[in-house]
Amino acid sequence: MPAPEPRADRFARELAALKIPDPAKGHPRAWQNAGVALQVLGIAAGLAGYLISQRTGSTLTASTAINIALGGIILAITGSAVFLRYSLTSFLRFWLARQSYELSLLAERGLSHSLLAQPGASTEKASANSVTTDT
Repeated sequence: MPAPEPRADRFARELAALKIPDPAKGHPRAWQNAGVALQVLGIAAGLAGYLISQRTGSTLTASTAINIALGGIILAITGSAVFLRYSLTSFLRFWLARQSYELSLLAERGLSHSLLAQPGASTEKASANSVTTDT
C-alpha cells in the first residue's frame, strides 16, 4: 500500500489540476500597482486643480483648473476600481480553491466515517425509514 500523500502536496497537485494561474507569474501585480499609481495621480491632480481654481482671478483659468480637478477625481475612481478588481480577484481565486479543497476533504472524512460505521446501523435506519402504513 502506498504511503499517504501529505495534505500540502495534495493541495498543490489539486490546485494545478484546477488550472488556476499563479498571480506571481502574471500581470495582476502590475495592474494593482497601476491602480495605486492612478489613485495617487488622481488625488494630486484633483488637489492641484482645486488649489489653482481658488487662487486665480481669471474665470477662464479657474474653469480649466476645475476641469483638471474633475479629471483627477475620475482618475482616482478608475484607479480604485482597477486596484480592487485585481486584488479581490487574486484573493477570491485562492479562497475558492481553498474552499473546494476543504469541501473535498470533508466529503472524504464523511465517506470514511460512513464506511467505518457498523453495517447493522445503516440497515436499521433504512428499514425504519421505509416503513409505510397501509390505510
